[in-house]
Amino acid sequence: MAQITLSNLAHSYLPNPSGEEDYALKELNHVWNDGEAYALLGSSGCGKSTLLNIISGLLHPSRGRILFGDRDVTDAPTAERNIAQVFQFPVVYDTMSVRDNLAFPLRNRGADPSYVAQRVQDIAKMIGMEDQLNRRARGLTADAKQKISLGRGMVREDVNALLFDEPLTVIDPHMKWELRTQLKELHHQFGHTMIYVTHDQTEALTFADKVVVMYDGRVVQIGTPEELFQRPEHTFVGYFIGSPGMNLLDASVDGTTAQVAGHEVFLGKSYGDLSGKIEIGIRPEYVTLSADGAGLPAKIRRIEDVGRHKIVRLELEGTKMDAIVPEGASIPADGVMARFDPAGINVYADDWRVAPRGEVAA
Repeated sequence: MAQITLSNLAHSYLPNPSGEEDYALKELNHVWNDGEAYALLGSSGCGKSTLLNIISGLLHPSRGRILFGDRDVTDAPTAERNIAQVFQFPVVYDTMSVRDNLAFPLRNRGADPSYVAQRVQDIAKMIGMEDQLNRRARGLTADAKQKISLGRGMVREDVNALLFDEPLTVIDPHMKWELRTQLKELHHQFGHTMIYVTHDQTEALTFADKVVVMYDGRVVQIGTPEELFQRPEHTFVGYFIGSPGMNLLDASVDGTTAQVAGHEVFLGKSYGDLSGKIEIGIRPEYVTLSADGAGLPAKIRRIEDVGRHKIVRLELEGTKMDAIVPEGASIPADGVMARFDPAGINVYADDWRVAPRGEVAA
């Protein structure tokens, strides 16, 4: 296991990049702690797989260094980094049995046969393939083959890190939940450093101790699921995390109040002079609806009942907005006023969160 340090790391697929826009991975300086589970989360093309492939040694960075503990592995080949990587699509040996596929990484390193047998049995139980150990991989379904890939990646206990590149794409939804749970159990049991690439926020938030959110080749926030939900440091994090995501409304801010579409919103905290594109962010969970009283006048576009609550799609002076209403709560038929809980409001300037006065910077 290893602490992973990324120092001044950046990568471009162009031979002579001339500016920041030419970099698929913009400069990173981060330390990922030994033994923690991280998820790399972001939309397609944001740089997740590029970063993972640099860590694994499949790609050499344009500049910067990667350290495993105190060892600089920037120029070290993948075989010398002592990592296990599981890819999006299954990579198995079709002519081998499930048992031999799982045992291959251990046998290749000369492990004791009795240890190999026990470890293979343990992993087979974890991935639900105990009754298929003697079957050849050829002819198995895609999700069964991917379970073999996952098992082979996890069979070694001595790796510096386990890297997963969207490994559950071909797995059916019910098995996804089971395998994520089992991966977390494995992490708690053995304490491997794990990095899990995904574009699925549910996978990221249920798997990781900390989520690394990427946007346009840049890490915009690293935090726990609660931190990402309550205090998104970038508007993309607010938009991408949550279902539905954070409401973002153009505003002007003066002290403890904001003006939104000509209406005053109390912020609950004081902000200094702000410049640039100013927005306030409020999650639908912090929006309440009433038929009268204070608030912002809004129109209901539609109501979606998802069972445990209702999602109310609103429009405020031409801007779309969402509210989450508990199941059974009344919803005004017309003349809706939307109120914002100040505890759930964040202020953004040019897409980055502005800390209110008196708040300690994260």
